[in-house]
Amino acid sequence: MNIIIFLIVLAILILVHEFGHFIVAKKTGIRVDEFGLGFPPKLFGIKKGETEYTFNLIPFGGFVRIFGENPDEESLRGPDSARSFVNKPKWIQAAVIVAGVGFNFLLAWVLTSVGFMAGLPMPTDAAPVGASVMNEQLIITAVENNSPAEEVKLQAGDIILSLESGEEGEIVDTPSSEIVQNFIVGHDEEEFMLTYKRGEEIKTVALTPRRGIIGDTPAIGIAMSSVGIVSLPPHRAVWEGGKTTVMLIGAVVVAFAGLVADAFKGTADFANLAGPVGIVSLVGDATNLGFVYLLGFVAFISINLGVLNLLPIPALDGGRLLFLFIETIKGSPMNPKIINTVHAIGFVLLILLMVVVTYNDIARLFVE
Repeated sequence: MNIIIFLIVLAILILVHEFGHFIVAKKTGIRVDEFGLGFPPKLFGIKKGETEYTFNLIPFGGFVRIFGENPDEESLRGPDSARSFVNKPKWIQAAVIVAGVGFNFLLAWVLTSVGFMAGLPMPTDAAPVGASVMNEQLIITAVENNSPAEEVKLQAGDIILSLESGEEGEIVDTPSSEIVQNFIVGHDEEEFMLTYKRGEEIKTVALTPRRGIIGDTPAIGIAMSSVGIVSLPPHRAVWEGGKTTVMLIGAVVVAFAGLVADAFKGTADFANLAGPVGIVSLVGDATNLGFVYLLGFVAFISINLGVLNLLPIPALDGGRLLFLFIETIKGSPMNPKIINTVHAIGFVLLILLMVVVTYNDIARLFVE
């Protein structure tokens, strides 16, 4: 089931991205020869007007075949060369290239806005002013190494339900972050019981706060956050959805920039990159948590796909923008054979990277 959901998500992301290229090319008078879902070999196609809509065997991808995008003699000087991508003004070429990424960001905005209307899980202290907050829960966000919490195997994501002091009979069954912190400080080196929920399972563990974990303050070694379902009216949801999308785009750009910088320094860790197998697992996790979680995850993946495509790597949209920029500076077109060769090499390298990342995904499955 997870694989089916993943393929549906992938198809939607690709269709939206390629539709961006497609619609802008059409609107600017460029001939579009093929709109393909998946990679060849072709299973079947439907011809409508000048464009063939094809369905292909390999589902991990999609494409739009735009006349003149990979220049040849026909697109440069043929009878229909006026409708060739390569013969259009540079600003139109750039608009077509960027459109796919723009539509990925637009999809993320729509999904995030819908999520805010339906109710998105988020820290209550980050909830917009005037938002409705329901089902507030105190969630463990981090566990310190060599702490009492780690010793009883508490994990990030556990929901704190209640605290109970055996000696005094003190019970806290509506905990907040501040209440829990005060409770822990008030039970320095005194054992108490903590009840928590993990998935569908409820457990109780005995904990004894000690000093030295966070300075000289009694602690058990956890970080906490109050998380609730935050919902907004439609007009506010669209605004907050846009703000959240911009924030996520910035965060993803910073993350990619850090990864690229580390790669040049030889210190990059690619082991945690998720490929198709890893994303199938993550889609499954998001689906199990609920539809709204899946919406948020798809929005985040759409943003990642958009930012990734903007990287100046041959075969990606960013690589095509780079060549377009070079041609603009030169004042003359680059040799089409060189461009096509570089893009082909870039495509092969991307496939090799995907193979490596997929291998890491599978290796992690066996380790876990």
